[in-house]
Amino acid sequence: MARQPTSIPGLSTTALYGATNQNSTNGSTCPDVDAWEWVYNGYPVYILIIIVLGITFNVFVLMVFCLHKKACTVAEIYLSNLAAADLLLVSCLPFWAVNIFNGFNWPFGLFLCKVVNLGIKMNASCSVYFLVLVSIDRYVALVHTMSLGRMRGPKYAKLGCLLMWGLSLLLSVPTLVFRDVKYFPQYSANACFLKYPNNTVERLCDWLLVILSFIIPVSFISFCTVKIILALKNQPIERFSGERTEHKATTLMLAVLLAFLICWVPFHVVTALDLLLRDGILGGCNLLRVLEICNQIFTYLAFFNSVLNPILYVIVGKNFRKKVRELFKQWKVTRRATSESTRSNQSTTLKTTL
Repeated sequence: MARQPTSIPGLSTTALYGATNQNSTNGSTCPDVDAWEWVYNGYPVYILIIIVLGITFNVFVLMVFCLHKKACTVAEIYLSNLAAADLLLVSCLPFWAVNIFNGFNWPFGLFLCKVVNLGIKMNASCSVYFLVLVSIDRYVALVHTMSLGRMRGPKYAKLGCLLMWGLSLLLSVPTLVFRDVKYFPQYSANACFLKYPNNTVERLCDWLLVILSFIIPVSFISFCTVKIILALKNQPIERFSGERTEHKATTLMLAVLLAFLICWVPFHVVTALDLLLRDGILGGCNLLRVLEICNQIFTYLAFFNSVLNPILYVIVGKNFRKKVRELFKQWKVTRRATSESTRSNQSTTLKTTL
C-alpha cells in the first residue's frame, strides 16, 4: 500500500486520546498538513529504541524488587508497580510501531486493536496515580509522621496499588467499548480508531480523561510536593540522621515526579488545547497544524518516561543501587552453594559406585 502524504484525519494521534476533528476548525475545513513523512520514517525507529530499552530496564527493576531477599518497602511497592505499568506500555508499542510504519493501516484485527490501546491507556492513568500514592506516602512520612504514620504499612500500599489498577481499568473502558477497525477507501487503510456514537459522548470521555488522568492527580502531586519541600527546608537536618532511608526515598520520588512532569505535561496541555479547538472555543488552521504536529511529538515524549524511570532509580536511588549489589552477592552465594552441592553429590555417587 502506498503511503499517503498526510495522516488519516483524527487517527494518527489515537494511541492515547481519540482526536476526531477531521481537519476542521470552527466549521471551516483546513487543508491537510503535508508534513507527515517524518512520522512514518522516524517514529518506528524511535519506538523500537523505547521498546528495547524499556523492556530491558523495567524487567531489571522488577527482578531487583521481586528477587531480593528483603521485603519491599512501601515506596518500593509503589515504584515496582510503576515499573510494571511502564512494562505494560512498552510491550504494547511494537503493534503501534507497525501501525505507523504501515501508514496507520492496522493489520492485527479488532481484538488487538482494543487490547493494545487498552494497555497504552492504562499506562497513562496508572503512571500518574502511582505517583499520587508515592507523593502521599512521602507527605505522610515527612509532614504527618506521628498522626498518620501507621497508615504507611505494606498492606495498605498493596491495597492502594490494587485500587489504582482498578481505577485505571475503569478509566480505560471507553477504549474497550468504542475502539473499532474500519476500512477507509480514500486512504486504502484499515484504521484502528475510536468510534464514538456521537460528539457528546466523545467530548465527555475526552474531558473526563483530561480531568481524572491529569488535572486532579497533578493537583494532588503538586500539593504534596510543595509540603514535602517545605518540610525538608524547615526541619533541622539532624532529624534525618536517623531517617536517611526516608530522605533518600524522598529525593528519588522528587526526581521521578520531575521526569513525569517534563514528559507528560506537554502532552496533556496539547490534548486540552485540542479539545478546546474541537469545542469551538479556540480556532484557526495554523493552531490546528501546530497541535497536530505537537501531539505527535509530545505523545512519544510521554512514552519516553517509561525508559527514563528505571534510569533514575539507578542514578538517584542509592537504596536501589544497594539492593542491586546485594542481589548480585545473593546470586553468587546461591550459585556457589549449588556448585558445591553438585560436586558433593558427584563425589558421593562416585564413592558409592566404587
